[in-house]
Amino acid sequence: MMNKPELLAPAGDMERLQAAVRYGADAVYLAGKDYGMRAAPGNFTHEELAQAVELCHSQGVRVYVTCNTLPRNHELEALPGFLAHCQSCGADGLIISDLGVLALARKHAPQVELHVSTQTGIVNYAAAQACYDLGARRVVLARELSLAEIGEIARSVPPDLELEAFAHGSMCVSFSGRCLLSNYLAGRDANRGQCAQPCRWEYSLTEKQRPNQHFPIIENEGGAYILNSNDLRMIQHIPAMVRAGVRSLKIEGRAKSAYYVACVTAAYRRAIDFFAQHPDQPLPPEILEETEKLSHRTYSAGFYLGGEPGQTPDRSQYTRKYEVVAVAEGREGDYIRLRERNRFFAGSTADVLQPGQPPFTARLEELYNQDWEPITSAPHAEMLVYWKTSLPVEPGAYLRVKKEP
Repeated sequence: MMNKPELLAPAGDMERLQAAVRYGADAVYLAGKDYGMRAAPGNFTHEELAQAVELCHSQGVRVYVTCNTLPRNHELEALPGFLAHCQSCGADGLIISDLGVLALARKHAPQVELHVSTQTGIVNYAAAQACYDLGARRVVLARELSLAEIGEIARSVPPDLELEAFAHGSMCVSFSGRCLLSNYLAGRDANRGQCAQPCRWEYSLTEKQRPNQHFPIIENEGGAYILNSNDLRMIQHIPAMVRAGVRSLKIEGRAKSAYYVACVTAAYRRAIDFFAQHPDQPLPPEILEETEKLSHRTYSAGFYLGGEPGQTPDRSQYTRKYEVVAVAEGREGDYIRLRERNRFFAGSTADVLQPGQPPFTARLEELYNQDWEPITSAPHAEMLVYWKTSLPVEPGAYLRVKKEP
């Protein structure tokens, strides 16, 4: 039997929060409107934060609030009030990278656990111990570490200091953060949640005497994306992460879609539950395949196994093997009410993802529009479609169709 690690899922807004809870997260991490490292998502107002904690706690899910930017002087005035609000809402933890913010959190939110962010760049047991001495209950380890190094840290720190590590998602070319590239090229401070992701841009060379000519770095028309890091996927190595001492498996993706959150959370939920019973058996291929049904870059094991993540220098586009075509909204008699997301046709085979059970396939036959007229396709964005079926499709289920090669 393997001790189950915590499954920690991202929540960029209320829809993504609900997806994380519905699809099996043990905890979620989210941000208020300020102080979080992802400014692009909707994030949560004061009122929404209280609602989010109430929803999560009603389902036994913990809530960690990110306060992991590096705030400037003028941003500090409102911070004590925000920290106090997090405590009054019942937040379970604060994710922090700045020492000043850590000190303010101890003063203004003393009942909330302190988690030290990966932005801090913890790569050794001395740094982890120092964070513990400052009051941290958990450290989120730097992404540069191997499993062997994590194991050494785990053996060298107090047993009640929890270790959290990323298990899935996008990787920044500046792995522990503190990146200035976005600030330099776009005037958007990555250390304050505004990253423009210039590491995903296409680059070329110029020559001093010919400043208006651009020379491609590689010899094809696809361009060069020399900083474009591969994505992380450790779902098949969960027992090794647990043996190394990782107590919480973190999924990256607060800026990604609710479907991404649902799909990857469901896959890791199934994997954790499988490995809890069968830690020495390989992951069933159907669970691994679920990570191929969402948009991703080339997968790697990061630095965990002693190598490096690598880059995909010839493109920055995502791989998309499946497409979400509809979301189930509920049942009306013999019909499932669907909300269209992408065009689909009567007779298509859909892969149905819903909480608490393995995905299954179904034929989308007998489709009707909102006027109950038979239709052969659903071509309009957000159109209402009625699907006659006796299959047990729950509200919130995602219907996916495999894309043509």
